[in-house]
Amino acid sequence: MMIHTNKLAAGGLFPEIVLTDLRDRHYTLGKPGGGASWQLVVVYRGRHCPLCTKYLNQLEGYKEQLAEIGIDIVAVSGDSETQLQEHMNRLTVSYPLLYGLTEGQMKDLGLYISVPRSDQETDHNFSEPGLFVVNEQGAVQVVDISNNPFVRPELEALMNGLSWIRNPKNNYPIRGAAPY
Repeated sequence: MMIHTNKLAAGGLFPEIVLTDLRDRHYTLGKPGGGASWQLVVVYRGRHCPLCTKYLNQLEGYKEQLAEIGIDIVAVSGDSETQLQEHMNRLTVSYPLLYGLTEGQMKDLGLYISVPRSDQETDHNFSEPGLFVVNEQGAVQVVDISNNPFVRPELEALMNGLSWIRNPKNNYPIRGAAPY
């Protein structure tokens, strides 16, 4: 069963959501760290999703390129601390992974929410994939929301687009934010 929610609009302010990593550090989504001015927020289904594991590991290969254009990365799910700890055995990433995204926060982000098919899948409702790029004003620059596990932005195409947007000579506006 899928539950439909209102979608987060391009150009709108990214909601304030604070989550924790496995070292008990708190992160506010959409607030970049490490000298970056933008943040890429990847929402994944959870440890039960092999496609998510593959995508998160592939994303690691773009971390340095993203940092060069001033974009920080953070990935989040509705998994518990224990589930994230178990998932770390299959992940080779150095960017922050955060746990505990609540169903209310998923709705605030406009994500599709799924009910587990069985106890073997997971023990809680979870979001389908979402990807947001938040600019220095806290506005959503890029939004991609999926209603299923197998559709998400191709990372090379995303990287090429973000590199182009971040080039100061291009002055690319937020598309879809308002009528032109």
